[in-house]
Amino acid sequence: MAKKKLKQQAKALIPSGLGDLMIMAYAYKHSELMPHLVIAHPQYQEQDIVTVRIHSECITGDIFGSRRCDCGEQLAKALNIISQEKGIIIYLRQEGRGIGIINKLKAYNLQDQGLNTVDANIHMGFEVDERDYSVALEILNSLGVKKIHLLTNNPDKIKAFDHKSIELIKALSLEIEPRDENMDYLKTKKDVMGHLLKL
Repeated sequence: MAKKKLKQQAKALIPSGLGDLMIMAYAYKHSELMPHLVIAHPQYQEQDIVTVRIHSECITGDIFGSRRCDCGEQLAKALNIISQEKGIIIYLRQEGRGIGIINKLKAYNLQDQGLNTVDANIHMGFEVDERDYSVALEILNSLGVKKIHLLTNNPDKIKAFDHKSIELIKALSLEIEPRDENMDYLKTKKDVMGHLLKL
């Protein structure tokens, strides 16, 4: 049986405070309620080296400005960069490093009891990181992008491009100034998960 193919189901131009942005929805069928999204500068050139951010959904940070993580601030910084450099953000619906919002909130309670973000996931029976970046590569291929600069501190995202048809020319740091509320979280990402941070 042939593998289902991810398709661009819709796109529209959105005026924003950073200028016009093209929003594209990718899903296996048009009726999906939570498609992956591409937020792109409308003049990005797929034949050039494109600045790309692969961002996994973080409802608490991206929408509500939670300071438990750096996700919302990373997204805001990435939006500024792609608006200046005619780049692309791929917004993957992988809430809570792939465990979903319900389990993420449960993990927060465990963190409040003393576990770090990694141990909380393991305590609940999950991997440290359940995310899959192959979807992002599939989307970039569909957009015709061949060479990228990747905005990331995450070595797993960098490894996702090993031996793939899309060439990662350079990884660019997307580090956010730490806050008291997320310092332990960021230290865990650096010391346990190997994120490229200068804390």
